[in-house]
Amino acid sequence: MFLMKKTLPLIVILISLSLLGLIWLQASWLKNLLEVRQSQLLNKVKDAASVVANDLSKAAYNGPNVRMPRKGTTSQLILGDNTFKFLRPPSVSDKFMQQDIYAKIRQAFNKQDLKVFQFEFAIVNADNDYVMQSGSYATEYFDSTNNKKIWIPIAPETGTDLESLASAENLILIVPDFKKQVWGSLKWVLIGAVFFMFIILAAFYLTLKSLFNQKKLSEIKSDFINNMTHEFKTPLATISLAVDAVRNEKVQNDKDKMLYFTGIIKEENKRMNRHVETILQAALMEKQELQLKLVKIPVHELLNNVLENYELQLQEKQSKTEVHLNAKNDLIEADEVHFTNLLSNLIDNAIKYSKENLLIKVSTHSTNKHVVIRIEDNGIGMSKESVKRIFEKFYRAHTGNIHNVKGFGLGMSYVKTVIDAHKGKIKVESTLGKGSVFLIELPLAATKD
Repeated sequence: MFLMKKTLPLIVILISLSLLGLIWLQASWLKNLLEVRQSQLLNKVKDAASVVANDLSKAAYNGPNVRMPRKGTTSQLILGDNTFKFLRPPSVSDKFMQQDIYAKIRQAFNKQDLKVFQFEFAIVNADNDYVMQSGSYATEYFDSTNNKKIWIPIAPETGTDLESLASAENLILIVPDFKKQVWGSLKWVLIGAVFFMFIILAAFYLTLKSLFNQKKLSEIKSDFINNMTHEFKTPLATISLAVDAVRNEKVQNDKDKMLYFTGIIKEENKRMNRHVETILQAALMEKQELQLKLVKIPVHELLNNVLENYELQLQEKQSKTEVHLNAKNDLIEADEVHFTNLLSNLIDNAIKYSKENLLIKVSTHSTNKHVVIRIEDNGIGMSKESVKRIFEKFYRAHTGNIHNVKGFGLGMSYVKTVIDAHKGKIKVESTLGKGSVFLIELPLAATKD
């Protein structure tokens, strides 16, 4: 126990540091991966743009050197009385429509494994005048923060006749939200990273939960052993004193005293047997071997029998009971022994955790399918923490200034087990210092029409 308390914080710190280290390494890895991926994809975009530019150049400039001029596309040279007209060099816009160029860029992107990447493009001439542009090009052009812009010249091949004649044209390619699209290309990598990080966090949580549960079980075990030692020590001490008294000759010669002391021995023996039975019962519940002998029985009859058994204890404490058995149908299918023990535990708890002027209110009512039992007391009540944990095995609520409350902390766990075995429900409402209310809902026994 001491070792657990000493090492648990250290284990938590070491695991936390390991987890933080893994998160930091993964974040650093993702950052480096993003930078590498950006560089790779930008190179692919440039390669795709170069391929398209070369394709456009070959297709546009491999035609005849002299072409029929369009209106406003000739150049004039005046020498004296003579005027010379020169035809304009060939242009990409003369050869291709906008959708043709878009298709070429998309095809080049697909070959570079950039199928999901979006783009905008434009063709500009030597004077930087736009001769062609895609629909959203003008919108994306000015966003230099999020977008990547690439200029690729479109020119005849070196050594051709058109090399000096053709004007320099450029293909401008814009990739909108470049970083966002890069993240999109890493979608499955990111999903995998998040998934495995979630697994690590879940493992961390389960490890800590297991450690704290072990610590809690260790504390419960210690409390249980202490309680069990106390519960057995008291009757054994009483039996030992009674045996010593019986050995006394004066007592042996006095029949009444002999009966008194042997009666004490018998009662304390019964008391120890009850403790042993409680522990064995808990073991059966742990193995889920609670065997029920279901019979049809009225709830009101069981309640009256239990209250009658506690009549002397209630009188000794000068307690009052109010009983309102209003259920029109109180017939249930239940194990008479276990269900009686269940009710006894609830009444016993109300008496144990009581203060002066104890008042216990027992009432019932029925619905179409269920009978509801309400047991209310004005005792010391419970905190919210105790209400949450009251049905845990070996758990015992703090009793404040009441020091005579004994037991193993198995009673309420037994109550919950029996209720569940009968397919019922139990609910607890309690206010510290004001009392508690237990509500039990059980299915009614089936009746033949």
